[in-house]
Amino acid sequence: MRKIQYIAVHCTAGSQRQTIADLQAEFKRKGWKNPGYHYVIALDGKITQLLDEEKISNGVKGFNSVSVNVAYIGGIDAAGKATDNRTDAQKKSLRQLLGMLKKKYPEAVIQGHRDFSPDTNGNGKVDPWERIKECPCFDAKTEYADL
Repeated sequence: MRKIQYIAVHCTAGSQRQTIADLQAEFKRKGWKNPGYHYVIALDGKITQLLDEEKISNGVKGFNSVSVNVAYIGGIDAAGKATDNRTDAQKKSLRQLLGMLKKKYPEAVIQGHRDFSPDTNGNGKVDPWERIKECPCFDAKTEYADL
């Protein structure tokens, strides 16, 4: 059994029209054996589990072995700018999912991808993917501090 130290919150950094199939194709294109997230929340609030929590996903380089990664579909606007565009249904489902995970892993810290490091991807090197500085496009530590 993995020791979970973090519950990492992400946006998919894609269009709100993105589908689970689109995400899976992107992970495959990147050559990843496992997806980037354990759970993904669609616009209507539907939660899809992409990977068993005992398996390691590719959410936060350098921290994946000790993290459960959760994402909502969206995070960019029509111009490609980072934005918190979660629907009410996504907000509700995300809170419920994080509450369930926090009960299961009471010692785990809930935080956004950006909270691991604002400029790096867990390895001390600047990440060329600039959106990591903003993901999940809201302050997850503050929003879920009560869980």
